[in-house]
Amino acid sequence: MRATRGTTSIAEHAAAVDALLDTLPTRERTLAVTAAGVARHPGRTRGRRLGRDVTATIDVPRFDNSQMDGYAVRAADTADATAERPVALPVAAPIAAGDAATPLPPGTAAPIMTGAPIPAGADAVIPIERTAPGRFDAPRIELTAPITAGTFVRPRGADVAAGQLVGAAGTPVRPAHLGAFAAAGITEIVVTARPRVLVVTTGRELADGAGPARIPDAIGGMLCRAVTDAGARARAVVCPSDDPDELRALLRREADTADLVVTVGGVSRGAYEVVKLAFEGGGVAFVHLGPQPGGPQGIGEVELGGRRLPLLALPGNPVSALISFELFLRPWLRRRAGLVPAHRPVERRALAVALDSAAHQHQIRRGRVREDGRVEPVGGPGSHLISHYAAADCLLHVPVGVTRIEAGDEVEVWLLDE
Repeated sequence: MRATRGTTSIAEHAAAVDALLDTLPTRERTLAVTAAGVARHPGRTRGRRLGRDVTATIDVPRFDNSQMDGYAVRAADTADATAERPVALPVAAPIAAGDAATPLPPGTAAPIMTGAPIPAGADAVIPIERTAPGRFDAPRIELTAPITAGTFVRPRGADVAAGQLVGAAGTPVRPAHLGAFAAAGITEIVVTARPRVLVVTTGRELADGAGPARIPDAIGGMLCRAVTDAGARARAVVCPSDDPDELRALLRREADTADLVVTVGGVSRGAYEVVKLAFEGGGVAFVHLGPQPGGPQGIGEVELGGRRLPLLALPGNPVSALISFELFLRPWLRRRAGLVPAHRPVERRALAVALDSAAHQHQIRRGRVREDGRVEPVGGPGSHLISHYAAADCLLHVPVGVTRIEAGDEVEVWLLDE
C-alpha cells in the first residue's frame, strides 16, 4: 500500500511487528490428551502447536478387527460358493467388540461386530446382508459367492504402527490429532505455551471515582477477549495516570506475568502522552501510519525488572485500538498458535450506498453485509464509535487517493467471522 508523506505504511509496520515478535522465545507446556483429560479442559488444546515430535506407543488398530457387522470366515471355505450351489457354514460363537475371540474352527462362520477382533484362523468378513438368511440368530448361513482373504479386515497397525510419527514438532493441534493421540496410546504431549499478553490501558480519565471527566475502561476487556480468541493468554491492568514514572513502575511490577506488553493510549501529539513520555528514546519508536483510525503507533523493547520485553503501543480510542490489533497483532498471534488462516477472510463486494473518504487516508470503515450480498457502512469514520463497530460484521478498506466509491462499485472487505 502507498504511504503518504511522512507516514509508515500498514505493510511496513506489520513487517516490523512480525520481526519484533518473532524474537520471542517459545516456552513449553505438557498437556494431558487422554479423552478424560481433554474433556475436563477442552480449551487448553485449542490454538496449540506441538513442541516436540509425538510417536505412537501402540499399533493402531491394536489387532486385526472387523470393518463390518457380518460373519468372520476362512476365505478358503467360500471358494466353491455359487448362486447355483451355495456353500453352507454352521455358525460359531458370536464375537462382540471388546470380546476376546476364540479361534475359528475350519468350515464355520462366527457372527462378528464392527471393531471386534478377527479370530485366529479367520481371514475375511462377509457383511451380514450378503448372507442368507441375513440375520445373526440363524444356526447356519449360506454364501452364494466366494470372498477374498483380507476383505473387510482392518489389519493391525494399518493406521499407524508403534514408534511411528503421529505429529511432528510445530504441527498445529487440531481435534483430529487428539483422536489420533488417544488411539495411539499417547497420554501427554508437549506443546508451545501461549504467549502472555499484558494489556495496559492508560490515562487519568480512567481513575476510580465519580466525576464528569471520568470514563469507564472500554478497551481492556475488549482486547483481552480479542487476544484470547487469537490463541494467546491475556491480562489487563489500568494505569490511571499520565505520570510516566507511575506507568514504568506499574510495568515493572507486572513484567513477570508477560511475554509481550500492549499499551493503549498516550501515543499521539498531545501534552500528556504518557506512553511516549515514558519510553520515547528508550527503545520504543513512535510512528504515524496511513490508516484512519489507527494512525499513531509505537513499537520497540523496554527494560522491565531485568527483562527486555517487546512493547506495542496502540492509540487510545476504542475503534483505533481494535483496528490496530486486527492489522498488526492478531495475525502474528494466530500464526504462533497455529490457527489458520492467520488473517481475516478478504473479499471484494459491491457497496450498497456511496461512500466518501479523505484522499490522504487509508480509511477503514465498519460495515455490514446485507442479504443481497452488498455491503453497507455502519456509522461514520470516527475512532470513538465503538457501538458502531459492535454492530458491524466486516471492515471496509478505502485506499489512499480514493475520495468516493459509488453504490455498486466494489470495495475490499475483511469479514469479522469470529
